[in-house]
Amino acid sequence: MLRLLWEIGRRSFRRASTYRLATASGAFINTVFGYVRASILLVVAAAAGGAVRGMDEVDLATFAFVSQGFIMVSGAFGEPELAERIRSGDVVIDLYRPADLQLWWLATWLGRAAFQAVARGVPPVVLGALTFELRLPDPWWHWFPFLGAVVLATLVGFAMRFCSNLVSFWLLDNRGVDQLLTLSISFFAGLLLPINLFPTWLETVARLLPFASMIQLPAEIFLGRHQGIGVAWVLAQQALWACALVLLGRWMLAAATRRVVVQGG
Repeated sequence: MLRLLWEIGRRSFRRASTYRLATASGAFINTVFGYVRASILLVVAAAAGGAVRGMDEVDLATFAFVSQGFIMVSGAFGEPELAERIRSGDVVIDLYRPADLQLWWLATWLGRAAFQAVARGVPPVVLGALTFELRLPDPWWHWFPFLGAVVLATLVGFAMRFCSNLVSFWLLDNRGVDQLLTLSISFFAGLLLPINLFPTWLETVARLLPFASMIQLPAEIFLGRHQGIGVAWVLAQQALWACALVLLGRWMLAAATRRVVVQGG
């Protein structure tokens, strides 16, 4: 089974790497939006006297580009392939495969995310550093918890999107649910602006939701805003949400396979 999942992930990586023009344009767009967001946040910081809620201009610029790099890695804008297979009925073929459906799609997701981390996650930060002063993890060993946070953010994103895709078993069209989820991620994950710029009560709510584990918390580790036990707590929070959402996906999959209805047949 491990060898099978490895091969699935490896082929997913290669499949993602074949779309070179789309990848290059996506990295370019991510970088452009990073410049736009960084510029806006710097104006906000300047109006507030150089810092906002404990984040100075360097922190804000770094956050803008790092969070842009997380868009594809965490699946912030979704991946509808499984939902489309459910609507078409092709999911029946997936269920006949000698592999667990959730693990199959997890391996596919991780392979694609690994490519996107390199091709669309790193370029915005590198290109942003050409114009803005950015802050890197310091000391050097802070890279390790950051990489752990990246993996956990990817797992949270997968588990969340797996559940939203499975809604198609009941609704036959999950696009409304998917769009609502994308909107929630954009607002509560720190994609529009850092959630620590929210009013205190709204920031507290946002940190209790799973969305922060996808972008905000890994970016905070990158910036060194958590130290010692604080880093362990952030990683534990991400792991708890990943486990909870994976279990929710298991329950939904079990319920769905007991009453498979293929549209039109």
